[in-house]
Amino acid sequence: MPFELCNAPATLQRCMLSILSDLVDKCIEVFMDDFSIFGSSFDSCFDNLDTILKRCVKTNLVLNWEKCHFMVIEGIVLGHKISYKGIEVDKAKIEVIEKLPPLVNIKGIISFLGYTGFYQRFIKDFSKIAKPLSNLLNKDTPFKFDANCLSAFETLKEKLISAPVITTPNW
Repeated sequence: MPFELCNAPATLQRCMLSILSDLVDKCIEVFMDDFSIFGSSFDSCFDNLDTILKRCVKTNLVLNWEKCHFMVIEGIVLGHKISYKGIEVDKAKIEVIEKLPPLVNIKGIISFLGYTGFYQRFIKDFSKIAKPLSNLLNKDTPFKFDANCLSAFETLKEKLISAPVITTPNW
């Protein structure tokens, strides 16, 4: 389906969910054309994989085998590293932030806030920390990257580099 059509992503998501509706949350998570199959043991993962592959054949759903990863302990899903430990930031993406010099223009601020905002669930009080940078985006505000902005920039970088692993509660 061409993604230039305005409703193509929603239609694709609806299509994927209708094909796999009885399996969602039981053994598969679906987001657009990405899906992750899971199980509590190797055997259950293998059985779930077999079920999903049979469903793909039955519905003529074609997989790109070069993009498929089978029976992995951890992997990158939608920009996050998923493993038995929980969800964490993708270290490859963080290396870019780590080396970033102080920002010099509005475009840099927008880009930085967008990039760090993607991982804001890992940063406690993200919006409070980012406020000095966000204020630079206000209309008719002159660009003045002062000490508060530099502090916010460095704090966000540091918190992202040392971001915690998010785990499910052990009730």
